[in-house]
Amino acid sequence: MIPILVAHGTRRPEGVVMLGELAERVGTLLARPVRVAFVDVLGPTPMELLAAEANSGQPAIVVPAFLARGYHVGVDLPTHVAASGHPDVTITPALGPDHGVATVIAAQLLESGWRPGDSVILAAAGSSDPTARADLELVAHMLSELISASVELAFAAIGGPSVTEAVANARGRGARRVVIASYLLADGLFQRRLHEAGADLVTDPLSSHPGVARVIADRFITAATRVPLRSGLFRN
Repeated sequence: MIPILVAHGTRRPEGVVMLGELAERVGTLLARPVRVAFVDVLGPTPMELLAAEANSGQPAIVVPAFLARGYHVGVDLPTHVAASGHPDVTITPALGPDHGVATVIAAQLLESGWRPGDSVILAAAGSSDPTARADLELVAHMLSELISASVELAFAAIGGPSVTEAVANARGRGARRVVIASYLLADGLFQRRLHEAGADLVTDPLSSHPGVARVIADRFITAATRVPLRSGLFRN
């Protein structure tokens, strides 16, 4: 069994390092290496990794490390898989929306110094895909329920309000402190934009929290139970 974690990609070296460290933590939980592929910006691509293993006789499981559905999950990744020629690939659901990931966001808010009464903004990259937007709104609702406080959704790249606008709006409503909950997987341009938006606190990217590795490992394990275990993966 070949476990592959697929992410978007970033030009910032620290973001690439964070994704590599995340894959290592997942690999520790699975007791086998997890490979990383990228659909944009840098390689290797999912097609390249899968093509190299097309004749190995090993089935592959691909976990999309995306926090909402959208073009990369629904179109781009399946296209890579089809083009690879690998005959046995399972693509799991994306990481979001997921209650386990929402729980990680809530934990990071507490660790960052969030206090009841603070204005909370859930900051995502954004998407023009209405399905992705619905997923992001669902995560904001999950987080709101977990912390028993209102959560506003804002975007670092596509869609409105922007994170900067959301912070300004919160200040205009009289918020004494504004906290941005990062709904980004790794460090990069968008995480930097969160820090530049004028909030009092900004949480770390999600991949830095061990709970995300557990969510991803669960994706691999769940998928492995639905395919023949020719390589003995996860078999006691």
